[in-house]
Parts: sequence; C-alpha cells; structure tokens
Amino acid sequence: MNSISVRGLLGRGMLAGLVAGVFALVVAYLLGESPVDAAIAFEESHSHEHGGGEELVSRAMQSTGGLATGVLVFAVAIGGIAALAFAVALGRIGRFGPRATALLVALGALLSVYVVPFLKYPPNPPAVGDPDTIGQRTTLYFLMILLSVLLSVAAVILGKRLAPRLGNWNATVAAAAAFVVAVGLAFAFLPSFNEVPKGFPATVVWEFRLATLAIQVTVWTVFGLVFGHLAERLLTPEAAAQEGKVASRATAAAN
Repeated sequence: MNSISVRGLLGRGMLAGLVAGVFALVVAYLLGESPVDAAIAFEESHSHEHGGGEELVSRAMQSTGGLATGVLVFAVAIGGIAALAFAVALGRIGRFGPRATALLVALGALLSVYVVPFLKYPPNPPAVGDPDTIGQRTTLYFLMILLSVLLSVAAVILGKRLAPRLGNWNATVAAAAAFVVAVGLAFAFLPSFNEVPKGFPATVVWEFRLATLAIQVTVWTVFGLVFGHLAERLLTPEAAAQEGKVASRATAAAN
C-alpha cells in the first residue's frame, strides 16, 4: 500500500470517526446524561464542604457543548488511528475485502480497547471513587488497555501460525482460548477497586456503565460500516462503481 493510499485512508478514517461521533453523541445524550445528573445530585446532597465555590462550567454547558466536544474529538482521533490499523491489517489477517477488514478492525478495537478493560475496571459516574486513588486507577486502566491490545495482536499472530497445522477454525479457537487465559491472569493479578459510597443507588452505576458501553458500541459499529464503504471506494473503485450500477438499476426498476 503506497503513501497516497495511506493518506487517503487516514482522511476517510477521520471522516468516518466524525460520522460515528455524531451517532454516539445522540446515544450519550439520551442514555448517559440521566445517570450523570443523578450522581451529581447524590454528590451535592452528601457534600460537607462549606460554600463549594462558584461553578466554573455550568451543567448545561457540560451536557451540551462539553459533551459534544469530547465525543466528537475522541471519535475523530480514534477514527484516524483505526484507519492506520486497517492499513496494516488489510491482506494480513485473511483474504478479506476492505469492508470485512474494516468491520474486523472495528470489532477488535471495541473488544481490546474497551470491553476487556471495562470488565476489569468499569467506568463510574461522578461521586463514585476515592480521589486519593484516582492516579493509581487511571494508570491501571491504561495498563489494562495496553495489555489487552498487545494480547489481541499476539492472539492474531498465534492463530496465523497455527493455521497451517490445525486449520483455520481450530487455530482461531486455540488463539481465542489463549487470549482468554492471558486476560484472566491479568485480571487475577491486577488490583481491583470497590469505591462506591454507602447509599449510592446501584441502578445509577448500572445505567451509567451500560450507557458508556452503548456509546462505544455505537462508535465502533458506525465507524466500521462507514469506513468500510469509504475504504472500498478508494481501494477498489471498480467494485464500488459496479455496486452503484446495481443500485441504480434497482432504483429504476422500482420506479
């Protein structure tokens, strides 16, 4: 793959990330703001500070402009990174076309970058977590992401090396089993945290975590679909043109 194609993929990845970010923003606003508001209300009702100081950024700004900025910037950034990962993976993880490869990269990123760390260190709403341990928790969370990504790459390499001897199916199962065992060992040896304050509603924690999971699933699903389409149009324009002709004929026949 030449540098022109890589630059083209990078731009399309960021564009696909922006589209995915818009969808994720809607999910975040509809599902995430309610548990955040409930957590903030709990925190304020149990605060023992005097005065509390003037609020630098209003809650209304946080739930609109702040939320939009955070989600869209994140989505565009990971879109560019995922596009570069796609450029490396295309043709190296099997005989998959651009669309299938894009979906596989998106699925792998969702699992390794979010789902696996989520299972060990799930996100918490405001008012949950000891401020004295935030540095340690942040470090361990990013360590878990790094371990998950490295183990995912190792599992893919292992599966490819076992395939000639075991066949694709058995090699995939063996690599997946090795990944699960390695992740389980990481879960067992890394410390855990249970810092939910007494009286904090369990439903708020549950709803917040489900909302964050829904946001990530939305980002990666939309990215995989949109980027796969854009990448195919860039890398295999003949197939994209043929698809356009078929769609045009179907539309004409319907009319």
